[in-house]
Amino acid sequence: MSPLLTTPPVALSIAGSDCSAGAGLQADLKTFSALRVYGLTAVTCVVAEVPGRVTRVQAVDKDIVEEQLRLLLGAFPVTAIKTGMLWSASTIRLIARVLDSLPRTRRPWLIVDPVMVATSGDSLIEEDAVTAYREALFPQADLITPNMDEAATLLGQAISREEDLAGAAHTLMKTLGAPVLLKGGHLRGETALDVFQPLEGPAQLFSGPYFHGVSTHGTGCTLSAAIAASLAQGQTMPEAISTAKTFVSNAIRTLCRWNGVDALNHNGLT
Repeated sequence: MSPLLTTPPVALSIAGSDCSAGAGLQADLKTFSALRVYGLTAVTCVVAEVPGRVTRVQAVDKDIVEEQLRLLLGAFPVTAIKTGMLWSASTIRLIARVLDSLPRTRRPWLIVDPVMVATSGDSLIEEDAVTAYREALFPQADLITPNMDEAATLLGQAISREEDLAGAAHTLMKTLGAPVLLKGGHLRGETALDVFQPLEGPAQLFSGPYFHGVSTHGTGCTLSAAIAASLAQGQTMPEAISTAKTFVSNAIRTLCRWNGVDALNHNGLT
C-alpha cells in the first residue's frame, strides 16, 4: 500500500522550551497542529517552570541555535516564523542575521513575540536584549505582539487604561518600524481587547471575552503561534489575528485544571 502523501504548510517556532508544556515551544507545536500546520522548532533555551513559577533558565549555545535554523530553513518550505523567548542579545542578533540572509523571494512571514517577563513576574530576558530587538529583529518583523508589560518596557511608560491602547500601539509602530498587535488582556476588564496597528491606515480592534479566576500561562505564545499558523494557511494579517484571538479564547474557556494548576486547552476548538 502506498502512503497518502500530504504537503501541509510549514511554520517554525524559535523559542524556549517550557517543561510544563503550557507555553514556549510546546504550546506553539500544539497550536500549529490544531490549526493543521506542520510545526518545526529551534530551541533557544530550556526553562524549568510551571504556571506561576520559573526556577531556572539555561540558554542553548548560539552555534547550536544557528545550526538548527540553517538546517531547517534549508530543508523545509517554511512559510511563517514566530519567535518567542530568545533570552540574550547575542541570540537575537544571530537569528536576525540568519533571517536577513534568506533570499527576498522566499522570506517567510515573521511574527515577533518579544517575551520579556513571565506571567509569574520572573524575568525571561537579559538586560541588553531589548536593544538587540530594536536594532536587529524588530525591523524585519511583519508583526510584533507585545503585552502591556512588554509595551511599557518598549515605550518607557506604563499603560493603565483601555482608551490608551490605540495611541500606545501607534507610538510603538512608529518607534519600532513594524506593525504592532498590542495585547490588552492584562487590564482585566470584561473584555480582552487587542489593538492592531498596521504601518498604514487606522488601528483595528479585536475583542474577546475575559475569563476571570484562571491562569493565563502561555496565552501570548499561543496567540502569536496561531497568527503564524493562520498566515501559513494563506490568511491575511487581520484574518490571522481574528482566527488566533478566537483560538486563544476557546483555549482559555475550555482550560484544563489539576489541583489548582491551570493549563490552556490546545485541542483545536475554534
